[in-house]
Amino acid sequence: MVVVGDSLLDVDLEGHVERLSPEAPVPVFDADSVRVRPGGAALAAVLAARDVDDVVLVTAVAADADGRRLVELVSEHCDVVPLGLSGATVTKTRIRTDVQHLLRIDSGDGTTASTPVTSAVERALNAADVIVVADYGRGTTRHRGLRTLVASLATDVPLVWDPHPRGATPEPECALVTPNLREAYGALGGGSEALVPAEAGRRLLGQWGTRAVAITQGSGGATVVERGHRVHVVPVPEVPVTLRTGRLDTCGAGDRFATAAAAALGGGASVTEAVAVAVDHASRFVSAGGAGSMATADRGAASRRVRRPTERCSDARILADRVRAAGGRLVATGGCFDLVHPGHLRLLREAAALGDALVVCLNSDESVRRLKGAGRPVLGQDARAAMLRELDAVDAVAMFDEDTPSRLLERLRPDVWVKGGDYRSTDLPEAETVRRNGGEVRTIPTFGDYSTTKVVAAIESQREVFRDRAGLGFEGRNP
Repeated sequence: MVVVGDSLLDVDLEGHVERLSPEAPVPVFDADSVRVRPGGAALAAVLAARDVDDVVLVTAVAADADGRRLVELVSEHCDVVPLGLSGATVTKTRIRTDVQHLLRIDSGDGTTASTPVTSAVERALNAADVIVVADYGRGTTRHRGLRTLVASLATDVPLVWDPHPRGATPEPECALVTPNLREAYGALGGGSEALVPAEAGRRLLGQWGTRAVAITQGSGGATVVERGHRVHVVPVPEVPVTLRTGRLDTCGAGDRFATAAAAALGGGASVTEAVAVAVDHASRFVSAGGAGSMATADRGAASRRVRRPTERCSDARILADRVRAAGGRLVATGGCFDLVHPGHLRLLREAAALGDALVVCLNSDESVRRLKGAGRPVLGQDARAAMLRELDAVDAVAMFDEDTPSRLLERLRPDVWVKGGDYRSTDLPEAETVRRNGGEVRTIPTFGDYSTTKVVAAIESQREVFRDRAGLGFEGRNP
């Protein structure tokens, strides 16, 4: 899949409000953390990588610090083929609490430069099996050479266009255009708000000349109007409830919808089938926390961990009391952490950035055996705890014997309980314990396709190869 469009750097400044300023009747926002993530077409490309193995992002990039940070974030998931950018990287900063968004600050004046399309861009697009245009009104869809190239390829591969009010009109060759209801009304002009979505879709189909239009309506699902077919309304399926407290974060839902639909079309699905897949994926994305759940702790920003204990504490409960007494924020996460891999390290680093001290709740050997079966854990509980304590992100380790850490969390009462993004509310019986004690539950996106189970399986698969090369049989001294 090739994603073409305008990329942004999104910043989430998260904190809390507990008082008014003495200088004016305005709230005082106390920042807890600064988190960054790809935005615009860059977010679409990262989301597309969840559905397909090979994703390329064609986007305008600036040489400034924000541009380099943006490319760094995206490059973990897909290849980036740059276009020229005139001006500075566009950055959108959301100031928010768990209850609501307070303010958004936009900066940067970057627009796609009108320089000729490079050979690298041509190669990327010519190799595409499906193309997504993620228009964010920053000039990419108005680039004549790029637009001409995309349109010429749309006769051979599906082209999905996610429009923007300030962007260019979608190409008639599009297999599917995915405006939300407000964008649909905006494209039709004044007075169109009285139209039902089906009629708005019919008029857009005539106005744009495309093959199909899917108007997204949030919790109302999507209305599909396809040339030569009857109108379909795709409802939102039942999905797991979000683990985050407060309002749902719908940021990025349109990107998730467009890329999921494109992946389905590229796999041979009909338009209606593709829209059904897209509605399901977008709903689950919002339920899991939306784009905000994908943010990464900004390593360049000042961390709130200013009250981090100067000495490691062997007793997690004593550490918890110290942090609370100092007015700090206690974060906890848990798991087996058997054969620590990069996914574990990413989780721990991200979790630590959410507060002033991090406690790891570690499954004991007996607990791991019940959960994972015979042969696990690979390393005993003392070894696993020792490795975790050596990591800078970890302030204390607490062991538990039960299947869940609920009893331990009842004693620790963390402000934040963190788990990997592959978990849902139904998988976390301890979430109720955390919330009952005033804490919140957060998920952090998984990093790569890592798991201890897969590592162990890979080792097992190579055992016979090792024995053959070493000249050892089943009775060898080094099994």
